[in-house]
Amino acid sequence: MDPLLLGGIVAVLTILVLFSGVSVAIGLLIVSAGFLIVFDGPRSLELMPEILFGKLDNFALLSIPMFIIMGASIASTRAGADLYEALERWLTRIPGGLVVSNLGACALFAAMSGSSPATCAAIGKMGIPEMRKRGYPDGVAAGSIAAGGTLGILIPPSVTMIVYGIATETSIGRLFLAGVIPGLLLVGLFMAWSLYSTWRSGDAARLGSGSYTWAERFEILPRVLPFLAIIIGVLYAMYGGIATPSETAAVGALLCLVIAVVIYKLWNPRDLWVVLRDSTKESVMILFIIAAAGVFSYMLSSLFITQSIAEWIGTLEVNRWVLMGAVNVFLLIAGFFLPPVAVILMAAPILLPIITTAGFDPIWFAVVLTINMEIGLISPPVGLNLYVINGIAPDISLRTILLGSLPFVACMILAIVLLCLFPGLATWLPNLVMGGAI
Repeated sequence: MDPLLLGGIVAVLTILVLFSGVSVAIGLLIVSAGFLIVFDGPRSLELMPEILFGKLDNFALLSIPMFIIMGASIASTRAGADLYEALERWLTRIPGGLVVSNLGACALFAAMSGSSPATCAAIGKMGIPEMRKRGYPDGVAAGSIAAGGTLGILIPPSVTMIVYGIATETSIGRLFLAGVIPGLLLVGLFMAWSLYSTWRSGDAARLGSGSYTWAERFEILPRVLPFLAIIIGVLYAMYGGIATPSETAAVGALLCLVIAVVIYKLWNPRDLWVVLRDSTKESVMILFIIAAAGVFSYMLSSLFITQSIAEWIGTLEVNRWVLMGAVNVFLLIAGFFLPPVAVILMAAPILLPIITTAGFDPIWFAVVLTINMEIGLISPPVGLNLYVINGIAPDISLRTILLGSLPFVACMILAIVLLCLFPGLATWLPNLVMGGAI
């Protein structure tokens, strides 16, 4: 059978299997095993355990559970609320400063936790009620938190970037750095829209916050600065050549647990057990998907599907930006239905040869892909962040949350366009810090 036709059949059946409700990892294994049996015979299954466990034999994978523990220990405390309160007190005199402080808190908490749902929950629990009380429209209050939460998979340290680095054998350090400037760009675009929307809604004086004394402003900083110091320390250790990403993740996880115990009195062993239990569950889920995706990639390569697609793309006389537009549409649609980790692991083996053949930088593409995944987090039918916000503020309808999020989707699309026009937004910092790509 023609490999391209076979690739189409694999894509359709994979979508059908995943839509059946089977977990992503199990679904990928079912599809892989089925096609290997049909085309290579039952003996091909003997290789599956070796591939499955061989994919996990990677030292870099240790950074995933460590960063997850780091985020979980932060999310289990009042760090998010304290971060929000600190920014509110310092930005109190800016018209619309409350929504700016919420987005700033989302960006900082995302950098500390690396989790979009955790960011939405931690900042939204205090931010949304406070914004509504001060007169902000429900759409702005809910939409800004939903969009701000998506920054968790872009701003380093990002588990999504780690997964992409492992799937494409790309430097994780470069990927982290590549997400910094685009992440700040998104924060700026989100703030600009929020301020404009706030100004358009009416009484700017009513939207201002109360006044705080200098003592009140400085009083909260000791509860926030240690976590920020850990993030800076982790990044310094990683890029200063002191330690590998896995080693810095382990130290960061330990320090975050210590701070949670010392500053936030997380003494109860039961609370610590919850942090470790939930982190283990999430880590095992991600690692299982990575292992299953390795088998799926082997199946695609064994049947010459990946090679044939890359060769076919190379023979097309199509402008490479038209090709990139088609890839973005594919990623957007995939992000509407599947979690970011699953999309990256399934699509990377197919898309990487295509983008490199077309002359695009894999580091730059990682940022574009991640922003597409961010759009999926606030777009139906899955739109995880939308449901998190709806759970925090059930009296705000899902429709209102969605409509409030749409302008931020436009901001993300604008960011992708800017990245296409100015690729250096993603590649300049990695090249500056770590030297030109080899």
